[in-house]
Amino acid sequence: MSQPSATRSRENTRARLVDAASEVFAESGLEGASVEAICERAGFTRGAFYSNFGSKEELLLALMRRIAEEKLARVVRRVSELGPEQDRPRDPAAVVSQVLDVEHDERATTVLMSEIRTNAMRDPQLAAAYLAWEAAMVHSVTGIILDIAEAYSLVLRMPAEDAGRLIIDSWDANCIHAAIAELTPEQTARFVTERTALLATVIADPAAR
Repeated sequence: MSQPSATRSRENTRARLVDAASEVFAESGLEGASVEAICERAGFTRGAFYSNFGSKEELLLALMRRIAEEKLARVVRRVSELGPEQDRPRDPAAVVSQVLDVEHDERATTVLMSEIRTNAMRDPQLAAAYLAWEAAMVHSVTGIILDIAEAYSLVLRMPAEDAGRLIIDSWDANCIHAAIAELTPEQTARFVTERTALLATVIADPAAR
């Protein structure tokens, strides 16, 4: 088998395992989801699992990264598709409403992320991996904030990295509240958007024309 084909096969195997893990974690929770159940759902052996992931926790982190990357990619795409500058909103709250992506925030994802954080507080290895993932998230969100500030002519009231951390923390807290309150997907989208828009008015000001 050629190297590119082998690489594609490995990527496909990893993707199927991550897909299966997403389903099994949603059904059984973090503790209740076994490697065997994930392998069975994906149609692979334990050998295939451990040739791609060192542990269930490593698979969890891969799932976390994919969820975050997909969310960030949708926001970046919205920023890249902005219309002419004169048609763009200048109020920070209106900007959030235009570019924010919350319709894909499912309750199961919020529950899973909360379980991962809880386990990271008990497991030093998972904690280190989680903190590295979190730092990468802040870096990505910081870049998006800078792009949005430039596109919408906004003036940040604080360093972009601090703004990124505030938005991530607020987003997580609001999604957790929505999950605990058992809000519908539509209610969750509205609630998270409104709260993030309120935070945006603290983070940025419209630039003087």
